[in-house]
Amino acid sequence: MTTTRTVLLLGAALTALAGPALAQTAPAQTGSRPASPPAQGPAQGPTQGPAQAPAPAQGQSQTPPAEAPAATVEGVTVTGRANDIRTSIDSVSYSVAEDLQNATGSLADALRAIPSVEVDPEGNVSLRGDANVTILVDGRPSALFEGQNRGQAVLQIPADQYARIEVMTNPSAAYRPDGSGGVINLISKPNRTRPGATTTGSVRANIGNDERYNFGVSAVYTKDKLTLSGDLSLRHDTFLQEVDGDRARYDVGSGRFLASRNRFDISGPSENQFGRLAAEYRLNAATQFNVEVRGGHFQSEAFGDSLYEFDDASGALAAAYRRSGVGGPDGNFAGVTGRVLHRFDDKGHEWSNEVRLDTFDFEMVQRVQADFTRPVAPSINEIINNGQNNRQVGFTSAYVRPLADNAKLRLGYELDAADMSFDNRVARGPSFAAAVPDPTVTNRFEADQQTHAVYATYERPFGKLTAQFGLRLEQTLQDLDQITSGVQASNDYFRAYPTLHLGYELAADQTLRASYSRRVQRPGAQDLNPFLSYQDPINYRSGNPNLKPQETDSFEITWQRRVEQTFYQATLFYRDTTGAFTPVTSDIGGGVFLTRPENLGGRTATGLEVVANGKLHPSLRYNASLTIAEQSIDAAGLVGAQDRSGTTVGGRLSLTWQPTPQDFLQVSGLWTGDQLLAQGHREASSLYNLGYRRKLSEKLSLQVTVRDLFDDFHNATIIDTPTLRDRTESLFGGRMVFIGLTWNFGNGRPRQEQFDFSTGQQGN
Repeated sequence: MTTTRTVLLLGAALTALAGPALAQTAPAQTGSRPASPPAQGPAQGPTQGPAQAPAPAQGQSQTPPAEAPAATVEGVTVTGRANDIRTSIDSVSYSVAEDLQNATGSLADALRAIPSVEVDPEGNVSLRGDANVTILVDGRPSALFEGQNRGQAVLQIPADQYARIEVMTNPSAAYRPDGSGGVINLISKPNRTRPGATTTGSVRANIGNDERYNFGVSAVYTKDKLTLSGDLSLRHDTFLQEVDGDRARYDVGSGRFLASRNRFDISGPSENQFGRLAAEYRLNAATQFNVEVRGGHFQSEAFGDSLYEFDDASGALAAAYRRSGVGGPDGNFAGVTGRVLHRFDDKGHEWSNEVRLDTFDFEMVQRVQADFTRPVAPSINEIINNGQNNRQVGFTSAYVRPLADNAKLRLGYELDAADMSFDNRVARGPSFAAAVPDPTVTNRFEADQQTHAVYATYERPFGKLTAQFGLRLEQTLQDLDQITSGVQASNDYFRAYPTLHLGYELAADQTLRASYSRRVQRPGAQDLNPFLSYQDPINYRSGNPNLKPQETDSFEITWQRRVEQTFYQATLFYRDTTGAFTPVTSDIGGGVFLTRPENLGGRTATGLEVVANGKLHPSLRYNASLTIAEQSIDAAGLVGAQDRSGTTVGGRLSLTWQPTPQDFLQVSGLWTGDQLLAQGHREASSLYNLGYRRKLSEKLSLQVTVRDLFDDFHNATIIDTPTLRDRTESLFGGRMVFIGLTWNFGNGRPRQEQFDFSTGQQGN
C-alpha cells in the first residue's frame, strides 16, 4: 500500500512539473513582483535576515513592497500570490499561510511542507538528508533550538507563530556558518503600521480526536507611532508512540547471534502554552525602537508499558521483564529582545543594533517499575531525570550601505554567548522512596561557549550578472567542565568562512545562479560529555571528548523561471564534508548497546532538486518538489562501520482546490527515501494530510484537517554490521482529525480572503 501511494505521489509530482502549458494561461501572481521579475537576485523580492537587510525582531513592522498593497489575514501580512515563494541571491523563502495544517499543527508540520526540509517523527530536522542544520528565528539564534532536545521543541511549538520559512542551503557570510546542511530561518508574523488607531486580530479554536484541542488569539493595535502586538496559544494533545525493536548480537562463546526483542506503548496528555508581546515605537521617520518578550511551557506525562525478552544460543527464551511507569518532557522557555534601527535615508542605508536574552530549561523525568518474570526476581523501581539548562545572550550590530553602480555593502558583528548545563540522574531501589543514585549514569556537565564573528558582504550588478562576495571570521571559545569526574577542558577555534553567490539573467523570466560556501559543524557541549546517559535498560548514549569539528564545502547551480503564476526551480548540488559526525553503536555487554558520535573520514552528496509551484486550472493549484541524491560515506576504519553509497529519492506534493469563493480543499503528501548511515540505513517513510476550509462570513470560517491520513507515519532505523543487527521502528501520534473556527476581528482595513485564486488582484 505504501509503495502504491509513493508511486502515485511521485507520478503526480512529475505530472505537475510537466504542466507549464496549463499554468501559462493564468494571470501573474507568483514571484516577488506582479510582472516577471528581473533575474538579478537581490532585486527579485524582499526577504528577511541579514543577507538582505538586518532581520526584524519578532512582531516588528516592515515596509510592504511597493508593487502591491498589503492585506492582513489572520494576523499574517501577505501581498498576494506573488509572495508564495520569494527568492534572493542566497535564499528561498516560502509562505506557510496557505497550509491548512498550520492552524492546528506544530512547527514540525509547517517544516514538512517546505522543499529541501525533512522532519522525522521524533522532530529531528534535516536539509537534503543532512541533519546538521542551524535553525534561526528572524535571522537570530534561539536557545529553544539549540542542543539535543531541539526535536522536542520542534514537535511542541505551534506552527501558527510563523508567517514564512526561509531556506538557505548556501547562506551568505552574514549568517552563522554552523550546520553543514544549511540554515532554516523561521520568519515571524509581521505587523503593518497604518495611520490612525486600528485594532486587528483573530481568534482560533479547534477540537480533535483523542481529547485534543487548541486555542489561539493574535492581535495588533496601532496608534500613531506606536504598534503593539501579541500572540497567545494553548494546545492540549494526546501523545502516542509505539516502538517495535528486534536485535541480535554476535556471541563469541557460542559462535551464534543472540536475539532479543522490546515492545512498548506510550500514551498520555501533552500540554503547550506560548505567549508573545511586542511593542514598536517610531521615534521619527528615521529611527524606531522594538522590544519583545516571549515565553512558553510544554509538558507531557504519559503512561508507558514495555516488554523486554532475551533468547539464549538455542533460541529459547532466557530472560524477560516488563517495565511500566509514567513520565515525559517538561520544558520552559523565555526570551526578550530589544532593537534600535536607524535609517539614514530611504535608499536602504541603515544601521541596527540588537540585544537578545533567551533561556530554555528542559527535563525528561520518568518513574518506572521493572517486574522480572524470567527468571522471577524482586521488582526494581527507577527514577530517571535527564535535564538541560541553556542561557543564551546575543548582540548583533548590522550596517547596510548602498554604493555607486547599484552596489551594496553589508558589515556586521555578532556575539553569541551560551551557558549550558546537563544533568543526568538515575536512581534505583526496591521502592521509589528507597531509590539510590547509580553512579555509572549520574553526572553533571557544564559548558560555556562564546562566539565572536565579524562579516562583510559586497554585492554588485555587472550588466546581467550580479555577484555577491562574502567573508566571515569567527572565534569560538569553549570551556567544558565534567563536574562529576573533575575533568576540565577548553577548545579554541578560529576559522574563516568565504562565500560567493552569482546571478545571471538568462531572459526576462529566467535566472541562473551559482554559489559556494564553507560551513562548519562544531560539536555541541553534550556531544563532548564522555559520561553515560541512560535511555532504557538496553540503550545508553554518551558524548565523545575526542570529537572534532566537521567542515563542509558546498556548491550549487540553480536555474529559476517564473511564467506568470508558475515558478520553476532546478538545483544541482554537491556537498563534501570532512570529519563528518555519525552515530556509532557498539555492544557493551549483556545485550546493552552504547551509541556515541564519531568522526567519519568523509561524506559526500550529489543531487538534483526540482521545485514547481503553479496552476493546473483556474481553481486548482499545485506545489511540488522532487529530490534525487547520490550519497557516499567514507567510514575511515570506524569499528562496526563500513563505506557505503546509494541513491535516495524524496518528494512532496500539495494540491489546493477552490471550487467556490467560499470553499478551499487541500491534499498533501510527502515521501522520504532511504537514508544512509555508517552502520546501516533509515527506512523510507511517508505522510499524507487533508484540509478543508469553509468561509461562513467575511469574519468567520470553518476548518477541518486530517494529519497522517493512513495512520502509518513512522521512523525505522536499521543497524547491520558483522556483530550487531538491529531494527527499531517507532510509530508516532497516529491519525489526527481537527475541526474548528477562526474569527477575524478589528477595525483595520478590510481583509482579503487568504485563498483567493480567482483574480490575482489585491483587495482594497
